[in-house]
Amino acid sequence: MKGKRVQFDDETWQALDLLGRDQMRDFQDLADEAFRDLLRKHGQPTDLKEALRRSAGMSATVHQLKPGKPRKQR
Repeated sequence: MKGKRVQFDDETWQALDLLGRDQMRDFQDLADEAFRDLLRKHGQPTDLKEALRRSAGMSATVHQLKPGKPRKQR
């Protein structure tokens, strides 16, 4: 997992800290949510599955696979 160091002014850090405490979430959870929202805002995929669907195009159909028969153990 990649990591970057970011800096916040004191007021912003206090607000983020308070939000995290109120919601019982750590800073990483808040950051993950914020960056997912930022990617959605700019029309970028947020995960591999979404990226693959977009690369296949809008006309691509999704085929549901039939569940396989359970195999007998030898």
